[in-house]
Amino acid sequence: MNNKFLIKKPLVTEKTTALGKYGKYVFQVEKNATVAEAKKAIELIYGIHVVATNVINVKSKTRRLGQSIGMKPGYKKIIITLRKGEKLDVVPQ
Repeated sequence: MNNKFLIKKPLVTEKTTALGKYGKYVFQVEKNATVAEAKKAIELIYGIHVVATNVINVKSKTRRLGQSIGMKPGYKKIIITLRKGEKLDVVPQ
């Protein structure tokens, strides 16, 4: 799979921003991406060294709007840990 399209976007929330001081950053990735592919893609795109990776599959949720019932889609996110002393400047998209 093409590395450019494997990483969808960085996830920037209060919790993920707080992880930055520990050298951890969170990205949303394609559902069929493996840990090794995502790690390699982030290293190539940002030019950094990833020490550890963790993956979280966020399940889809049921949502209501009046009488209509729908589904909020699920997604996969990856938490990367960088080498000590490295930083990543993540800008929300």
